[in-house]
Amino acid sequence: MNRPTAPRVFAAPSFVLVSFVLFFAVFLSGVAAPVFSQTAEVKAILKAIDEMNDFTGRDFTGVFTIVSDKPNEKQSAQQIRMFRRDDKEQFLILIMLPEASKGQGYMKEGDNVWFYDPSSRKFSHTSLKENLNDSEAKSGDFTKRSLLDDYDTTKVEDGNVGKVPVRVITLKAKTNEVSYDIIKLYVRKDRSLVLKQEDFGLSGRLMRTTLFPKYADIGSGKFYPSQMLVVDEINKGEKSQITMTDLSTAKQPDVVFTKAFLEQVN
Repeated sequence: MNRPTAPRVFAAPSFVLVSFVLFFAVFLSGVAAPVFSQTAEVKAILKAIDEMNDFTGRDFTGVFTIVSDKPNEKQSAQQIRMFRRDDKEQFLILIMLPEASKGQGYMKEGDNVWFYDPSSRKFSHTSLKENLNDSEAKSGDFTKRSLLDDYDTTKVEDGNVGKVPVRVITLKAKTNEVSYDIIKLYVRKDRSLVLKQEDFGLSGRLMRTTLFPKYADIGSGKFYPSQMLVVDEINKGEKSQITMTDLSTAKQPDVVFTKAFLEQVN
C-alpha cells in the first residue's frame, strides 16, 4: 500500500522577496517624497506670511486712506489711523475723515470688538467681518492673523500674476472666526509676498478680490502693503483703493488701546 505523499511546499526565492521590497520602497520614495516636500514648502510659505504680519514685541501704527467707488455714486474717501499691539491682541482704529464720521472708532481687546460712536458716546459690540464704514475693506484686514492656525491647505498650483510667477494656495477655514470660508492666495515664488487674494463663500462663490501691487519695507525684514485694491465681486463696479502711509513700529502709550482713548480724542 502506497503512503500518501505530503504536499511539497515551495519557498519563494529570497531574491524575489528582496526585489519586491526594494521595488515597493522605491515606489514609496517616488510618491511620498514629493507630497511631503510640497506640504513642507507650503507650511514654510504660510509661516513666512504670518511672520511678516506679526508685530509681537513692538507696536505697529499707520494712516490708511480709503477711496471707494460705486456705480452712479460720487466717489467717497475716508482716512483712518490704525494702532496695533499684537502682544495682547489689541488694535484700535480711529476714523479721521470724512467729517461726518470723525471720531468714530473700532477697538479690539482679546475676543471683544467694539465700535464707538461719539454722537451717542456709546460702545457697541461688532465683528471683524463687518465692512469698515461704507468701504470694501473690513476691520479684520488690518489685524494680526494666522493662516496656519485658521486654515487648512486644500490645493497648491503654479500660476502668474501679470508676468510674476506665483504659488496659488487654496485654503479652507477651520474656524468660524475668519471673514471668509475659502481664500486663494497668489504668493510670489521669489519671496513670500501675497500679490493677490480671492475670497470665497462656503458655496465656492467668489465674493471679493484684493490686489497688493506695492509693499513698504518697514525694517527688520518686514514688508507691509502700501497699496491695496479691494474689488467687490458681488456688487459689480464697487471697489476701494487703500493707501498706507506713516507706517511705524514705535512704542505707543498704553492708553491708546483703551476705550478712554476713543472718548478723549473726541
